[in-house]
Amino acid sequence: MAKKIKQYKEVDLIKLFDLKRLIGNHSHPLLQEWVSISDISLTVSEQEMFDSILEDAIQNIHNWHEEDLKMQFIAFVLKLGHLKNTPRYHPYFERVVEATVGENFLKVKTDFMIASGVLDSPEVPYFHFQEWKRQTDPHGDPIGQVLEAMLIAYELNQNAKPIYGCYVVGRSWNFITLENRTYCISKTYDCTEADELLQIIAILRKFKELLETKLLD
Repeated sequence: MAKKIKQYKEVDLIKLFDLKRLIGNHSHPLLQEWVSISDISLTVSEQEMFDSILEDAIQNIHNWHEEDLKMQFIAFVLKLGHLKNTPRYHPYFERVVEATVGENFLKVKTDFMIASGVLDSPEVPYFHFQEWKRQTDPHGDPIGQVLEAMLIAYELNQNAKPIYGCYVVGRSWNFITLENRTYCISKTYDCTEADELLQIIAILRKFKELLETKLLD
């Protein structure tokens, strides 16, 4: 018989796995290391892309639906964040991940993840990204979704290394880390503000550095 899949909210996961929740960029050294960034430089072509998507977001983000937000904005931010295919890890879109954590079966579709793997088969997830429709969408729990995916990754990897993530609701971006049973959520970054969009890109690039220096076996 197929296992029944439950859509967990953040509060459900806190209760189920006795999680500790911390808020703010300085709430935990792991998160602080990730989001405490220095200035980054953009090439001429990257600056042109940056200016274009920023103006597009300022004018249209409130009207975009889920696919609009993904294709017209988020895809370009990920590209500027240098999260691309390499011989050691790959980007994967809209993949289902599952695992039994403790006695609880978890299964969720992740919008985007970075993982090592073979061809189209992810094996060791390091980063999960969830996007949640428009800013005004009242339904769903993006924190619950990304946290569930991160708990699955932690169980699958079996190496005690932290898992990194991000969730987006309209213009608002938050970054999240999970280590053991403690998860930390960054301050909210507004992607329609030029300086904060640049910080978002810098944080994504910082993850790439952390992945290559601390997470890969």
